[in-house]
Amino acid sequence: MGSSESKKNIRIKDVAERAKVSTATVSHVINGTRYVSPKVTEKVEKVMKELDYRPNSAARSLRSTKTNTIGFLIPVKEDDTSKSFFMSIAEGIEANLNSKGYNLILSNSKEDMQEEIKRIKMFNTQLVDGLILAPTNNNFNHIQEVLDNQFPIVMIDRLPLNYKGDYVLVDNFQGTYDGVSKLVSSGYRKIGFISSELGITTINERYEGYKQALKDHDIEFNEKFIELGLSTFQSGYDLTEKLITNNIDSLFIANNIMTMGSIKCINDNGLLMPKDIAVIGYDNYDWTKITTPPLSVVNQPAFDIGFKAAECILNRINNKDQIKANHIKLKAHLKIRKSI
Repeated sequence: MGSSESKKNIRIKDVAERAKVSTATVSHVINGTRYVSPKVTEKVEKVMKELDYRPNSAARSLRSTKTNTIGFLIPVKEDDTSKSFFMSIAEGIEANLNSKGYNLILSNSKEDMQEEIKRIKMFNTQLVDGLILAPTNNNFNHIQEVLDNQFPIVMIDRLPLNYKGDYVLVDNFQGTYDGVSKLVSSGYRKIGFISSELGITTINERYEGYKQALKDHDIEFNEKFIELGLSTFQSGYDLTEKLITNNIDSLFIANNIMTMGSIKCINDNGLLMPKDIAVIGYDNYDWTKITTPPLSVVNQPAFDIGFKAAECILNRINNKDQIKANHIKLKAHLKIRKSI
């Protein structure tokens, strides 16, 4: 090859593209971490020679040494109440890891796609044995591009497109379906739905659960009862104000911080729960127990998500040749209090 190409910063991705194989396969050829057929190995080695690709030998030797450390990347914005949700997940991860002699490194993408990529690159250099990730990028290809070291990954809470690997999720469809069904069985018919914008899998599933519950109970879907907006306190407040003018009799809020704004709006308008409006929120935070009256919520098993995710990542570290991905979906439970 010409010298201009060899002088470039050739990456594992460039080798994979030219050899028409995955970056994982190139990594396995370099590190001998999984069986690769002689034919493919030869092709990869030939391309490496053509591109003058030299794996970092220090990184390779470290990579083959276990660090007994797992990375955990969360997507929490500054004013988001979901901090406690992800901290409960972290507690679940640690409870499992500590008993097996592993440590946890926590980092935050702040729900920013570029920040997430930076953090993953940081984990690449920290040489963790695996990464548990609540993704912000909605396409796995963007994440995979920077995963040169090919440590195992477990996705939690939500899934990006094109990801087929291990994950631990909550059944958001079922959690919402149960909540809306409970409102219907309690006699409510004009059920409003507030959420952040569609796009990430958790929100999409909650929206589908809402629609399906109405359909199964022969209640006509009404677009005027749906409000989607920013995941902020103010947005929750403003969207609730809109729905109140549409004479809803109940409200399902599929986002934790928007629920706070919504309750404030209901109080400011002098409405009483459940007499004037019944409410179910998503996620069981401490503050939901002390509203007047206490709020009915969909409770996600945060600690269990973490515990299972740790189980998944350790299983993958200890069984590198396992091809079948672990797909775990946990059940969300409705906690009925006095708001319906």
